[in-house]
Amino acid sequence: MPEPVQATGRLPVLTLYTRQGCHLCEQAAEQLTRLDFRFEPVDIDADADLKQRYGHDVPVLALGGQTLLKGVLSPARLSALKLRLLRENPAR
Repeated sequence: MPEPVQATGRLPVLTLYTRQGCHLCEQAAEQLTRLDFRFEPVDIDADADLKQRYGHDVPVLALGGQTLLKGVLSPARLSALKLRLLRENPAR
């Protein structure tokens, strides 16, 4: 019988747009880590285009340029997103 596939291996790498000193961004990163998401943090203040695009909307969680979630990234919202992503990317 094959071993179960780890959920994190099936999840895409997401982008977490953030900025220094943002407590919501820090909480989002902690929740993403706790829920075994794979993500790359990006400081919007380091890029003028990103700063203009996201402004005060951080944290923003995106995949391939598409915004998935923004604002408070609660465990409930992230769990629902994780389930959706796992359903969209079934085990092979």
